[in-house]
Amino acid sequence: MLLTTEQLEAYRADGFLLVPPCFEAAEIAALKDEAGKEFAVDSERRVLERNSSVVRSVYGSHVLNEAFQRLVRDPRLLGPAMQVLGDRTYVYQFKVNAKAAFGGDLWEWHQDYVFWLNEDGVPEPNLVNVVVFLDEVTEFNGPMLMVRGSHREGVIDCRRLADKPEGYEEGPSWIANLTADLKYSLGKEQLARLVDKYSLVSAKGLRGSVLLFHPNLVHGSGQNMSPFDRMISIVTYNRADNLPRPAAKRRPWFLVSEDHSPLVPLAGTVSLA
Repeated sequence: MLLTTEQLEAYRADGFLLVPPCFEAAEIAALKDEAGKEFAVDSERRVLERNSSVVRSVYGSHVLNEAFQRLVRDPRLLGPAMQVLGDRTYVYQFKVNAKAAFGGDLWEWHQDYVFWLNEDGVPEPNLVNVVVFLDEVTEFNGPMLMVRGSHREGVIDCRRLADKPEGYEEGPSWIANLTADLKYSLGKEQLARLVDKYSLVSAKGLRGSVLLFHPNLVHGSGQNMSPFDRMISIVTYNRADNLPRPAAKRRPWFLVSEDHSPLVPLAGTVSLA
């Protein structure tokens, strides 16, 4: 799958692009089944909701799970990512985020790149997030909310959490990058200014829809109070010439990939079912 000129222009103007379903129902069912297997494994790659046994996210599955290994190389994702970035890419980070029915917590308003800049030393925001909706995302089950065009602001000076979030005191040093209380988040006044300057939109769509969004796009999501699960997979592709700077101490491999090999799209007709 390749994006049209009009779609690329819309992505650059708005900071995101939502593409109608391009995965079959059987493919999505297979991916959800594999995600369930990943969620059942108690490992450091898995993050739970605060003071809960409900899974919030699992990271790095593209390295260990064959279905997700294929997904990140699927031309329906990798093709548009290479178009947007204009060069070869590799997987910087892969995760499956879940907002469980009645239990999925919020994500504060934030930008992604500030984490990768400050925590990992990624030189430029030459990355793109590519999301696959594994459930239908509606106004009821905690859709991602985005400030259209806010990526044009660059990296916004924001609040910084000094300590580990409540409920994660025994967790590793990097846990505040992944919880409801994010290490870097925007304040109310900042958000109000941005929404007044730009506009607010929610990313809703059927299973199999694909969302691309810029790493400087301001976004967040509310709690899932509905009886409907909301699960998405997110591949963050980084341009092959935009490697993190060398560091004495780096976040774990499942947050910052150690494999910088440029990806080659899978050939021919691809099915993940």
